[in-house]
Amino acid sequence: MRWRDAMDAALYGPGGFFVSGTGPADHFRTSVHASPAFAAAVFRLVSRLDAILGFPTPFDVVDVGAGRAELLRTLATLARDADPRTDPPRAALAGTHPEPPPLAHRLRLTAVELAPRPPDLLPDIDWTTEIPQAVTGLLIATEWLDNVPLDLADHTPANGYHYRLVHPRTGTESPGPPLTPQDTAWLTHWHPTPPPPPMSSPVIKSFTSEVGPEPDANLLITGAEIDRVGVGGVEVGRSRDEAWGRAVGCLRRGVALAVDYGHVREGRPVGGTLTGYRGGRQVPPVPDGSCDITAHVAMDSVAAAGARVAGCAYTLMSQREALRALGADGGRPPLSLAGTDPAGYVRALAAASAAAELTDPAGLGGHYWLLQPVGVTVDALMAR
Repeated sequence: MRWRDAMDAALYGPGGFFVSGTGPADHFRTSVHASPAFAAAVFRLVSRLDAILGFPTPFDVVDVGAGRAELLRTLATLARDADPRTDPPRAALAGTHPEPPPLAHRLRLTAVELAPRPPDLLPDIDWTTEIPQAVTGLLIATEWLDNVPLDLADHTPANGYHYRLVHPRTGTESPGPPLTPQDTAWLTHWHPTPPPPPMSSPVIKSFTSEVGPEPDANLLITGAEIDRVGVGGVEVGRSRDEAWGRAVGCLRRGVALAVDYGHVREGRPVGGTLTGYRGGRQVPPVPDGSCDITAHVAMDSVAAAGARVAGCAYTLMSQREALRALGADGGRPPLSLAGTDPAGYVRALAAASAAAELTDPAGLGGHYWLLQPVGVTVDALMAR
């Protein structure tokens, strides 16, 4: 079958990777899992957006691909613990407007996820399989788009692009039919340079699930066989564009934020990025439901799709830039603080260490933040 269909069944079908088991946190590490500093930065974004929107009731935070609602749980705690007297956006209203109700009283948290609702989830966090309509506030998708199923294609000078097929149990790949006109148009515009001809050195082309019935079925394909099987494929990101466009279309006023690893047209990776994760280790992406299957996101293509739906420009920046704008810069506290407030110095040092991991440009800090506003401007939100 085509890779898009195989991924969909492996990740989201009955018994699929994301709808069964204990959750993705046991298999890979996202910014949400890495440090509470990420949720703290998102909460600062929520507070700023709340003020710009005029303190609406309710203020929505919708987490698409919420896992087990780790981010929403932390945001609920931060909102409950927030002191309205020290909130700069609220303080700016003092003497000019009626005091709005605290955010904790207006916050409506919604997890969008296909897995069953966790039994220990707070009752004030909604759980749904579909993005709600008419969202006012923040719609956030942290490492969701990389798991939106997509097709793989191969290019030959004689026949153009063809889909790559995959056996869902073994991962063995084979050539498929020609691309549809829609997918061909996407590749022509967003991925216009066909991958270069592979080298003649041997490459591993297919692999078998660790639990499959054919543990010795790995195929070693020589350069002479490459044209037949289509090594050197590209990832067709049109399905991600459509998914993000639908998500942005659910926003009435506010910001849609996608946080993910990816690339732009000038730096598309040669040879593709599809891979698997299981138990914290990278594994072959066999679409049998036993592992996460993920591919980097064409962020500029996704961004353009969202902008068409919203009718206004987007902002694309690195996570490093975004978190620094939201007060998580990873800088060490001044050593003088150790002499005047040793406990405070230790706390500040721990916070700086956590932020440093999130802002490391060689790691999580290299992720993209795509902000798509609807009825607001991003500049005020991300001003340092």
